[in-house]
Amino acid sequence: MKAVIIQTTTSSKEEAKNIAEILIKYKLAACIQLKEIESIYNWDDKLCCERETLLSIKTKKELFSKVKSKILELHSYDIPEIIELDISNISENYLKFIKENTI
Repeated sequence: MKAVIIQTTTSSKEEAKNIAEILIKYKLAACIQLKEIESIYNWDDKLCCERETLLSIKTKKELFSKVKSKILELHSYDIPEIIELDISNISENYLKFIKENTI
């Protein structure tokens, strides 16, 4: 089994918590960390600076498409960030934790 981190951002902590709770409930993720951040980006030829909440979703690589679909279903953004990050090293115990807490 290969573990990954999937990243997405939301416009509010409430939206982030909702997405996180559903992903955990359906065992699509073993653990999700939420962190408040500031994002600077270009949207419709306008420079934007917004407070967002970053979700770091720990799960199995094979669940990426299911996690992506669930994020798209629940997310308020037109184009949400959904990025898969490979984990090059992970402790055996944490890998076991992910495996035991996901479908």
